[in-house]
Amino acid sequence: MRRDLTLPIDEAAARKLRVGDILFLTGTIFTARDEAHLLMMEKQESGEGIPFDPSQMALFHCGPVVAKQDGGWRVIAAGPTTSIRMEIFEDKYLEMFRPPIIIGKGGMGDRTQAALKSVGAVYAHYTGGAGALAAKRIESVEGVEWLDELGMPEAAWFFKVKAFGPLLVTMDSAGGNLYKDLEPTIAENVKAIMARINAS
Repeated sequence: MRRDLTLPIDEAAARKLRVGDILFLTGTIFTARDEAHLLMMEKQESGEGIPFDPSQMALFHCGPVVAKQDGGWRVIAAGPTTSIRMEIFEDKYLEMFRPPIIIGKGGMGDRTQAALKSVGAVYAHYTGGAGALAAKRIESVEGVEWLDELGMPEAAWFFKVKAFGPLLVTMDSAGGNLYKDLEPTIAENVKAIMARINAS
């Protein structure tokens, strides 16, 4: 089902999303990869806190390419990062900050799946290699945090987007997981390919 969503969305709305839904997001999304995740959690745990509320945005696993332009910023490319890199702490991050939607590629593991169920959130897949297409759906850069400290790809960037997508929900808060659903089919395909290779 296609769902056109305007951010922010609350937990109840996120819990209604299901594997197979196709999302187009309008509003604000923010980027965070390994270093930004860790820095944000450290600041929150120390009591310093962070200067924005992730629960009001979608989290994008992305290291964008951004250029200065006319006193501001222009996004050149914003392709998704392989999300499994964040698996070792994404569950803790979700419990701490509660973003309703995570955008990335490749899926995540059991710890993140459990956290999605606990907090009421979903993981949505964006096609790898389409960073230039993603940039076209970014209307403006609203700000950036920790640029000097972390560098361009690891900083937290805030993008105003319109109809950002298509994003395919592949993990939901009800336990749905498209990656696990496809495992038997993938295994059969690999088996068939290997049989052809061995027979040639």
